[in-house]
Amino acid sequence: MERLRQMPILGKGVALVLALAPAVLAARPGNGVYPPWSRGNDPAPHGYVFRVATVDNVPDLHGDPQGARLNLFVGGNQFMVMPALIRAFVRQHPRLRGRIFYETLPPGILLRQMRRRDTLTLGNLTLRVVPDIYEAGAQKVRALRHAGLVRQTVAYASNNLEIMVRQGNPLGIRRLADLGRAGVRISMPNPAWEGVERQIAAALQRAGGSALVRRIMVTKLRAGTTFLTHIHHRQTPLRIMQGASDAGVTWASEVRFQKMLGHPISGVRIPPAQNVRAVYVAGMVAHAPHPRAAANWLRFLASPVARRIYHRFGFGGPTQGAVAR
Repeated sequence: MERLRQMPILGKGVALVLALAPAVLAARPGNGVYPPWSRGNDPAPHGYVFRVATVDNVPDLHGDPQGARLNLFVGGNQFMVMPALIRAFVRQHPRLRGRIFYETLPPGILLRQMRRRDTLTLGNLTLRVVPDIYEAGAQKVRALRHAGLVRQTVAYASNNLEIMVRQGNPLGIRRLADLGRAGVRISMPNPAWEGVERQIAAALQRAGGSALVRRIMVTKLRAGTTFLTHIHHRQTPLRIMQGASDAGVTWASEVRFQKMLGHPISGVRIPPAQNVRAVYVAGMVAHAPHPRAAANWLRFLASPVARRIYHRFGFGGPTQGAVAR
């Protein structure tokens, strides 16, 4: 991992210790709006379950890293797909049942973890996990492959953007330009942490030029009506449901998943001329500790079984846009 530690990563010296507290401590006790949102959906066997809803939960780390025989680092916006994927995978590879550990943090944070000797610190907990697989957007994985840090890559899904709002869309947000209105509080990914900010900025540029981008990312940020997230796929729906934000641009699959859970979330479509399509690619990490299991996972991602699961959650295939819902 020495070459990886030397690779530049977007951001301005952000510390590795993750500030999950903003997503958790901001929840109001008793309203039922806090992560994790897939309780009991982890396919790994559980020990004693200790959970204090607004204090002790780690929504994006799954399984037992000590006994794992396959370690997956997956871009966070795919968190909702992983339990179904792993159940289907272990039916084909039963020896790995309960032996898979995965993280669904933003890809930039996962890379920072890999750069810090594969070590992550959350509050008072520090753990070291050497990944077998890294999954993210095509551009990021291509750069890692070019640097010799991943190999045997597979493109497996795609997605596009949508505006996430509260159910019923009380502020009447109909287009990206509406996010620039003074009274609209929006949730945006911090460019220092999350690469999706670049795709969202590109969509805003298409919708309203550099003036709209500046209004949202500079003017409204100074005014306090733009909030920058660290973990967009968790914080944005949480803030909307808590009434702290009115809208946020997310991947379409994230809107679909919140609706599947019955949460008071709606989506506003972004027209194709303004939208951005992402293609997701997985690669085996060059020094993967479990290369055979990693190769099996890559083959599985390219299979019709995996494609159907992604389709169910609103993703498109790797050569097409996100499916209509």
